[in-house]
Amino acid sequence: MSGRFPARLTGMTVVALAALAASACGSSSSSTPSSSSTSGGGSKAVTGKNLQLIVGTKNDNFYVTMECGAQAEAKRLGENLTVNGPADFTIAEQKPLIDAAVSTKPDALLIAPTDTSALDPDLQQVQSNGTKIVFVDTSSSNTSLGISRITSDNAAGGKLAADKLGAAIGGKGDVAVITVKKGTSTTDARVQGFQQEMAAKYPAVKILPAHYDDTDSPTVAASDIEGDIAAHSNLTAVFAANVVTAEGVATAVKSAGKTGKIQVAAFDAEPAEITALQQGTIQMLIAQNPASEGKVGVDQAMNALEGKPTTANIPSPTTEITKANMSNPDVKPFIYVSSCS
Repeated sequence: MSGRFPARLTGMTVVALAALAASACGSSSSSTPSSSSTSGGGSKAVTGKNLQLIVGTKNDNFYVTMECGAQAEAKRLGENLTVNGPADFTIAEQKPLIDAAVSTKPDALLIAPTDTSALDPDLQQVQSNGTKIVFVDTSSSNTSLGISRITSDNAAGGKLAADKLGAAIGGKGDVAVITVKKGTSTTDARVQGFQQEMAAKYPAVKILPAHYDDTDSPTVAASDIEGDIAAHSNLTAVFAANVVTAEGVATAVKSAGKTGKIQVAAFDAEPAEITALQQGTIQMLIAQNPASEGKVGVDQAMNALEGKPTTANIPSPTTEITKANMSNPDVKPFIYVSSCS
């Protein structure tokens, strides 16, 4: 998620994208996704299956980009896809949308749950009705739910950020960490990966206690980091686990006159983050490929509905974006869009 929010290693990007393009998966334990069969010149006959995608929040370019990928693939395969999502990344707002799926009984539900367990009873009802569930981006910790989970290697992304930041600050100084509420599978893994890697590779770095922005607000994130800047004169770097916290960090660093002096690494690649990268308030972004997650989610759903093998866990590619490589054509697919046009 971009909350959501979302390992991706630059050198592995081409390989990962090639794997995601593969059309066959030998077994359900394979890490290579499969896609629905095609006929004739590559277009699939319309079967009229009804698919639904419930994103983490509609107000997030990460999920807009995911919707674009899913819609394009559903159209290519001749299936029907409807997309919905809450205004905010909250359990309370997403639950009614899942409960509606209990009544409408879609053939398949692609979903990015806003919590790892709180929505499980609702999702169990959906699954009990015969609907195939595919998790995209975030997921449930209950492995009995869903036929496939498609997400970035978030822990590895956190490790990559630690490696880059640790080297940039010469392996010393204080480092702040800011993320969203606990219980979001993606961001929890990013923070854990970052903290473990930094502690292991750069023992002289002091990792400050992580901030948890339960309100998912850039203003709150900015306030948290402003507090760290004021309290820790040796603050040399910040890791932001998603786009919202990244925006807050960029604001705090700029307001404190610390642009370029405090190194910042963040997840996601939304327009505001790209601007911060250009301005130098952020030095590195770990970007995901939500369009690919949406596409592969549709493929997995159709495989399940057509009685074909599905893949339990599918890694989605990521890449490192810096000011130096942001104009590279290979990087463009990892920059999120605000519309599908």
